[in-house]
Amino acid sequence: MDTGVIVVGAGPTGLMLACELALAGVPTRVVERRIEPQRDSRALSLHPRSVELMDQRGLLDRFLPLGRKVTGWHFGGLPTQLDFAALGARHGYALFLAQARTEAILAERAGELGVEISRGHEVRAVRQDADGVEVEVRGPDDVAQTLRAGYVVGCDGGRSVVRAAAGIGFPGTDETLTGMLGDFAVVDARPGELETARERGVLSVPLEGGSTRFVLLDPELLRVSSREPVTLEEFRAALVRRAGSDCGVGEPRWLSRFGNATRLADRYRAGRVLLAGDAAHIHFPAAGQGLNTGLQDAMNLGWKLAATVNGWAPPGLLDTYEAERRPIGRALIENTEIQTLLFELPLMEQYRRPATALRTLLDELLGMEEVNRRLAGQVSALGTVYPPTTPDADPLVGHRIPDADLPRGRLYPLLKKATFLLLTRPDTPAPPTGLPHLTTLTALHPALPDVTEILIRPDGHTAWATRTTATKKRTEERAGALRGWVGVNV
Repeated sequence: MDTGVIVVGAGPTGLMLACELALAGVPTRVVERRIEPQRDSRALSLHPRSVELMDQRGLLDRFLPLGRKVTGWHFGGLPTQLDFAALGARHGYALFLAQARTEAILAERAGELGVEISRGHEVRAVRQDADGVEVEVRGPDDVAQTLRAGYVVGCDGGRSVVRAAAGIGFPGTDETLTGMLGDFAVVDARPGELETARERGVLSVPLEGGSTRFVLLDPELLRVSSREPVTLEEFRAALVRRAGSDCGVGEPRWLSRFGNATRLADRYRAGRVLLAGDAAHIHFPAAGQGLNTGLQDAMNLGWKLAATVNGWAPPGLLDTYEAERRPIGRALIENTEIQTLLFELPLMEQYRRPATALRTLLDELLGMEEVNRRLAGQVSALGTVYPPTTPDADPLVGHRIPDADLPRGRLYPLLKKATFLLLTRPDTPAPPTGLPHLTTLTALHPALPDVTEILIRPDGHTAWATRTTATKKRTEERAGALRGWVGVNV
């Protein structure tokens, strides 16, 4: 066996997954079709839960100096913003940061952990048997090579070769509308023109390096295929139609279309082949959730796959990846389809009046704290809750654990090595020792004063919790939780 895991695709999802696997000591190789890292950045933000993940792995200091914190976010372009700051998280903000920067940081970290990143290697075939997976690639020198690993994970986008080779279906809908984006080095707008453009539904965002991104939907171009190139003249004309002026844009650095093709993989796993990121789900890029969902797929899968490769995974652990993340993919698709309609219908003459009324109503609802928090929790992924594994589980099970100040420092840095973390009361007998994937700390979570013990997964979600003060009962329950989550050797 040449490698423990081959990850196909060196985008944010693939690189994050490679880091997670390597952190657990799994030999990992990333193969990427492109010879050079992607220069242009379709995605521009890390949402609050993704920021938390970087904090948990000790990487946040690499991101923060390069980005800009934003506490408000949009849903369907409605005027009232989602309030991430009101969710009570230490990192209640999105970090405005180009995808290329995110990829560069994760690639650097992967290299530090010993991951081999093979660029210019195009996957031609994937075949699995009972003992492993063979991946045929053609390298930059046009020489064919067969790689073998215990598992392969397709992080190779919406047109995933890995997904097709594994025979995993990708049902959904083709694109029915497209928008345009343009990054311009020159914006010579007259006073008030940018404000007018924003009021009329044109997004404009300053980018690193002095350029500005414009994103718009134009009623006259909604049905143009996303594969059609965009010209500067076309973009300027669309700006005039939507905003009343072309805002003086010039010297485009990147022009592109994006569509609303929406699909969800039938399965996230077929034997020794798994999917993550856009290989598992594609959708309209509403509210910037795609990159973030991919990172969170990787965080969920990484430690489970590593446990399987390293031989300590409890039975069925790897299957929980699909059980937990595919419903998240389904919810993502549903909320982006809703947002697509909120963008599209007001542009269609026959629906303009009722669509405008609908947007006004929904905007009023967003002004209600409970509604705003629910949607903010979904878009930020701070509201992600995984289903409990037992019917009598504590209500906290499956929820993300918020960061906290403990007697010996913050909680999140204790997850840096991607181990389980057990917080216990001082009057409880010590758990078994000598397990490299379990860290124990005598402390209670200050935000959860009635929780007497809690087992936190490597991805920061609750595996088990108890509120009983009966020492014997607590010890018995904990032993069962450790057997079920941390492995058969407990």
